[in-house]
Amino acid sequence: MKKIIAALGLVSAVALSASAVSAAPTIKLGHVDGAEWQTSKKGAAGIIFKNIVEGETGIKVELFPAKALGNEGELIQQAQEGTTHMAIVSGAMAKLCKAADVLNIPYTFSSPTIAWDVLDGRFGSELAEHCLKQTGLRTLAYGETGFRNFTNNVREIRSPADMKGLKFRVQPIPLYVEMVKGLGGEPTPIAWSELPNALTTGVVDGQENPVGTIYNNNLHKLQKYMVLDGHVYAADFIVINDDFFQSLSENEQAIVSKAARIAGTMGRAIQQFNTAEGVTKVVAEGMKVHSPTAAEMAQFKKLAQPAVKRWLAEELGSDAGWIQKLDAAVAEASR
Repeated sequence: MKKIIAALGLVSAVALSASAVSAAPTIKLGHVDGAEWQTSKKGAAGIIFKNIVEGETGIKVELFPAKALGNEGELIQQAQEGTTHMAIVSGAMAKLCKAADVLNIPYTFSSPTIAWDVLDGRFGSELAEHCLKQTGLRTLAYGETGFRNFTNNVREIRSPADMKGLKFRVQPIPLYVEMVKGLGGEPTPIAWSELPNALTTGVVDGQENPVGTIYNNNLHKLQKYMVLDGHVYAADFIVINDDFFQSLSENEQAIVSKAARIAGTMGRAIQQFNTAEGVTKVVAEGMKVHSPTAAEMAQFKKLAQPAVKRWLAEELGSDAGWIQKLDAAVAEASR
């Protein structure tokens, strides 16, 4: 009897061991946006990614929206370390992979469709491969945070000359400081949490953000004018720890990759909807919005790009060639 019990125990142990080995993994995915898919591009991307992966594999996806696991810098570090598996981030990627900063060169993309063609084409693939080697994070797909636009409370902006003397809140990022300087404005780095008070008290005259961000945070109620110059197109990077990715089966890798591409597309769609709806709403609520002509846009580009490119080339050093690679990709996509 003792031998039978021992044998049964051995069988159970083996079965439990086999079960543990074959158990499907869990993907932890974090981002800083809200969870609701109707208004949050990262929220929408995360939800559709989860539904596809869980629907087509045994993998469970746990979503951590709204900074539940920290800010973008913390999220991307956690993904590198493997304490989480995936993150959807924008500006934080350039802190780990400097070449990604070329996407922030002002007035590079004249439309979202050109940005999509570039990021979904050879350039985006090469950048993803470069950043994988630099960081250990695989870029599965690109989403978007959207085009950034200037607002202010002093006067309408139709050309860079109208920006002269105006104080603009910018992110504490040197590239944005150089851009506003090049356009003739006075850049003032201020934390996001302090922006409403800075606008209300006149510490700054204006700021810059995507339309959806401006509307959803009621910044249009503190600003009279907006120019749809779209100076910077902000891309989202949907990244995964590559060691974890390689641990998945080929079928799981294929489904995770597919789900990420669909998630990026979903995020773009929500962002475009928020932009279009946001412009209509801010106008209806009294904001004066100017859409620059091609000639006016050329003036902005002529002043802003050289200053930023000079600064960025020095920052990138041996990676400065990425500036020319991006220019070539945009030229090809614009034909």
